[in-house]
Amino acid sequence: MPTPIYIIEEQKLRRNLALIAGVAAKADIEVILAFKAFALWKTFPIFREYIHATTASSLFEARLAYERFGAPAHTYSPAYTDEEFDEIVGCSSHLTFNSLSQYERFHERAKGCSLGLRVNPEYSEVGTLLYNPCAPGTRFGVTSDKLPETLPQDIRGFHCHCHCESGADVFERTLAHIEEKFAGWFPQLEWINFGGGHLMTRKDYDVDLLIRLMQDFHQRYPWLKVILEPGSAFAWQTGPLVSHVVDIVEDKGIRTAILDVSFTCHMPDCLEMPYYPDVCGAEHVSGDSENSGISGQTDFLYRLGGNSCLSGDFMGYWHFDHELQVGEEVIFEDMIHYTTVKTNMFNGVRHPSIGMLHEDGKLEILREFGYEDYEKRMD
Repeated sequence: MPTPIYIIEEQKLRRNLALIAGVAAKADIEVILAFKAFALWKTFPIFREYIHATTASSLFEARLAYERFGAPAHTYSPAYTDEEFDEIVGCSSHLTFNSLSQYERFHERAKGCSLGLRVNPEYSEVGTLLYNPCAPGTRFGVTSDKLPETLPQDIRGFHCHCHCESGADVFERTLAHIEEKFAGWFPQLEWINFGGGHLMTRKDYDVDLLIRLMQDFHQRYPWLKVILEPGSAFAWQTGPLVSHVVDIVEDKGIRTAILDVSFTCHMPDCLEMPYYPDVCGAEHVSGDSENSGISGQTDFLYRLGGNSCLSGDFMGYWHFDHELQVGEEVIFEDMIHYTTVKTNMFNGVRHPSIGMLHEDGKLEILREFGYEDYEKRMD
């Protein structure tokens, strides 16, 4: 097995897909895959057994939907460009504009697409500003005070995205704000897209509440088709990133296990969000090495460091039940959603391979990366 490697587990992926398909059927909604969180196209034949569409935010994602998923995309971009717009239209079934000015500039060239506007309810419970699309000064969406009383004739839908790995209770509160701000325009629409961030495959997610919310919404607005486009929910807890210890260094009493992966290159959300990933066989410890809160059991306490030249390419601390050795595996759980699409080749650090563990227990290597991949990016 080439390492480091992301491993997506087919059994866990199908578990998530089955749950999502069940929610879509019971709630009478369409749930589609957002490529911004998951775009491993060699798994698309499995996805096509459960869902029928995807969402794109760029020309390349739209092409991936059309060429690899086999269906035109529901496309939204903060700003379309003259050079790419016509090709995006050719790969899209739905096309959402971020602003009225973008609509005015491009809508006549979007023939064949069902057109929408992104709206901003000015309410979100996302605590991290980096991920909050309703933060003050946001560049996303049109607020209700800027919408004309009568929408342009070719606008068919609204798109509203203001969640991030949120629960159904958050959606319930957000939905009240969306209706308060925008329900007056609903009679002019055919569809509404409530965006991503609905983490319905998380163990503590109230799936029944989500279904009830959507059923009740249909009672109030029976003519509106409802779309959700989560990304994380599809690949949530479907596989790890497997790394190895390549060295152990110590300074000022802090021991760092340097790995053959990088947080900034291969797990950027850990630094951006930030959050501490689950590490197999280890317990995350808050504080520093002198005040670790583990009653003096600091013999096997390590900070985990990435193999790049960025000074802050580390996280810690984790307590293991043994002394780490060079060559030993360190496994980061739940590293398929977002992580795989946000990687980079900074510093020329070796990019992890991608594999799929099939239901029969066989590991298929989907992709390995080499020097040529780095060289071509710089060409």
